[in-house]
Amino acid sequence: MTQLDNTYIPCTPTPIMLDGIERGDRVAVAMSGGVDSSVAAALMVEAGYDVVGITLQLYDHGAMLQKKGACCAGQDIYDAHQVADRLGFPHYVLDYESIFRQNVIDDFADSYLRGETPIPCVRCNQKVKFKDLLQTAKDLGAKALVTGHYVKRIVSKQTSDAEQLVAKAELHQAVDKTRDQSYFLFTTTQEQLNYLRFPLGVFANKAETRYHAKRFGLNIADKPDSQDICFVPNGNYASVVEKLRPGALDVGDIVHIDGRVLGQHTGIINFTIGQRKGIGISSADPLYVISLDATTKRVVVGPKEALAKQILRIKEVNWLHDPAYFKEGISCVVKIRSSATPIHAIIKAISPTEANVIFSVPEYGVAAGQAAVFYDKERVLGGGWIVS
Repeated sequence: MTQLDNTYIPCTPTPIMLDGIERGDRVAVAMSGGVDSSVAAALMVEAGYDVVGITLQLYDHGAMLQKKGACCAGQDIYDAHQVADRLGFPHYVLDYESIFRQNVIDDFADSYLRGETPIPCVRCNQKVKFKDLLQTAKDLGAKALVTGHYVKRIVSKQTSDAEQLVAKAELHQAVDKTRDQSYFLFTTTQEQLNYLRFPLGVFANKAETRYHAKRFGLNIADKPDSQDICFVPNGNYASVVEKLRPGALDVGDIVHIDGRVLGQHTGIINFTIGQRKGIGISSADPLYVISLDATTKRVVVGPKEALAKQILRIKEVNWLHDPAYFKEGISCVVKIRSSATPIHAIIKAISPTEANVIFSVPEYGVAAGQAAVFYDKERVLGGGWIVS
């Protein structure tokens, strides 16, 4: 395989075998109907595994049938079924609408009302896909749950207290850093990671995935990637929150950090921390959204330097390394957004589920509700939700 200008020059395909899973064993594949999960399923068939496909229906089938760019609904369920038919393995569709609504969509709306910046894709993995879907795979007798995520699972040998070598699965960034999804999987527990497999993490780029889709004759080989949050049409978050929570667009004051009232807004859900454009206030100097006060419905604005944060508190920390390792503080790199450049920081555990993130230089535009995920080079050490 050779990478050149984001193209893929094929070599002779070699079946991708899963660590610890024997040929002929049953594996379940989480199928969204997209190219990635379809190719993951095809690769498992090629490798000689007994494949079962599982799709979660997260929306009303009829209402979502015409919505493009959304997973787990309408056309995508049909596409997943077509792939399973072509490759000759059983495919099950499970109705998870109520679970998804409660654990992801409602959480998304409530988070915005609190003035936070939620990441529903992480909550979906945490509360739905890697919880109930994983259990369904086990109930079907599968030795592993395979997904189309672009991450790597690497098994290392570590010394236990009994001085014996034991295997431990680690979560690492994908080869293709532009498609790496490790940030969105930071809530994956060690037990879940032991059961999960990610065959696409070694691919050089998306062109390689599409090459395999065409090689297997899949009619979704050129299907576009989804761009928006799956249940938010056209990226209009405010309209979704307003529909779910009437009153979410209540007016309030836009206030400068020095206390001056500069104007009014039509709902704090229309603003995000660090926002500069579209605030609706004219000023000789650039103004940024510094904070959102859900109680008083105030949008606080000020100069860029007011956004600088040196220390963050994170909660619900998922440790993918021994928590004792962080008691005295460990230097690593941290991402506070999926597309952000990793920055150097010290992670110091302050309780089994909380930690402080101390940046080497101030960071800007940090918002409650986002995640801070920390890495040792390419390995995910853990992560948590930003609260302050």
